[in-house]
Amino acid sequence: MPTIAEKLGTYASSLKYDSLPREVAHQAKRMIVDTLGCALGGYASEPGRIARELAGMVTSSQPATLLCSGEKTSLDLAVFANGVMIRFLDFNDGYTGKEAGHPSDSIAALLSAAEVAGASGRDLVTATVIAYETFCRMCDVINIKPMGFDHVTIGAMASVTGAARLLKLTPPQITEAVNLTVAANVALYQTRVGAVSMWKGCAYANASRNAVFAAQLAARGMTGPAPIFEGRGGYFLAVSRQPFELPRFGGDGEPFRIMQCLIKRFPLGQYSQSVVQAALEVRPRIANVSAISEVHIRTLGTAVSMMAGDPDKWRPQNRETADHSMPYTAAAALMYGAIEHHHFEEPCLHDPALLDLASRIKCSVLEEADRREPEAMLCELEVTLTNGRREQARVEYHRGHWKNPMTDAEIEEKFRALARDVLPAAQTDALLKQLWDLENLTDIGALIEMTRI
Repeated sequence: MPTIAEKLGTYASSLKYDSLPREVAHQAKRMIVDTLGCALGGYASEPGRIARELAGMVTSSQPATLLCSGEKTSLDLAVFANGVMIRFLDFNDGYTGKEAGHPSDSIAALLSAAEVAGASGRDLVTATVIAYETFCRMCDVINIKPMGFDHVTIGAMASVTGAARLLKLTPPQITEAVNLTVAANVALYQTRVGAVSMWKGCAYANASRNAVFAAQLAARGMTGPAPIFEGRGGYFLAVSRQPFELPRFGGDGEPFRIMQCLIKRFPLGQYSQSVVQAALEVRPRIANVSAISEVHIRTLGTAVSMMAGDPDKWRPQNRETADHSMPYTAAAALMYGAIEHHHFEEPCLHDPALLDLASRIKCSVLEEADRREPEAMLCELEVTLTNGRREQARVEYHRGHWKNPMTDAEIEEKFRALARDVLPAAQTDALLKQLWDLENLTDIGALIEMTRI
């Protein structure tokens, strides 16, 4: 029987653009548009600056380009810097199976690999579908958070399958690239709990950086430990703590998981999308926020544990903790009637009135939400006013959920808002036009050049 690594290698090398249903290819373009918009929005961030500064110290005989700045560096450091920009605002997509995460983070690896390989828009779309299938199918079979591991452990696998395909590795070489990647990239869940650091937005970028490095090694003949999943010192023993089989991949009548990924309407953790929408639905019914005596949020146990499971979430000291805080994001939505990225910065971050409102928020587990996970992201929110009146909202499928998807026009609107401070309007128009026509682009390098400030 083929190993899991061999199955990944076979699938990554065999999927063809022409076999993709039209709606799947279009969904991949939607994800690429959304992801590049997030990168533009994250360009000016401090982690983005650090990553670009480090990348700028390196030159390469096979260079890759940094988004926005246009600087040239090595393939792996371009992947890291671009990935940090993509992730900074916590605004890129999400997927929830038994495990959850953000498969669009892998697009950093795919863009740079496609540029170095001289790949086309169709190649990028195909590799995007491959990376999403790898990520989502792995998330479907095992939840690694209880064992103390982060979802970017799976993200590295998604990045290596997509990047290796673009770099034209053979099926055996892709298998070795998977072996190398899985052996060396086991990330800790502490990244996303407690006082969250800058690394929250860098962890997947680093996994992608390591993945393309593994692909480069495998292309030159490097072998990795095998069987990396099934072996007596492998992934089953060390990470998942149990064996599993991969489900069938998309194609030949099997649906593609990219169609079940969400696009975020708000720049915050995916588990709080429903919470913030519920808060915004209640807000017009409250004349004075100071009249709120208590807010009770009932939602998924996973969401409560991750985003309301420790004291740091009630008094966040940085944006990374704030955008992963259920009480903070709900309080900000109620106070401002909107959620934008500046609400996670000063002066909002330490606003006494906002923190006081957050202190009146209680979060608990809703049994129905747990029962319906991952099909829904159910949230029930109840606001009690000082006069005893109660206002309630229930959100099952937030805007952007795959059962309540954003339109292409809404994705464009989000993209333009993120690009506004970086690119002139005419350049944004041209970039969007090319992204929607990606299947007719012959060289991804030209697309990356269009993001140059």
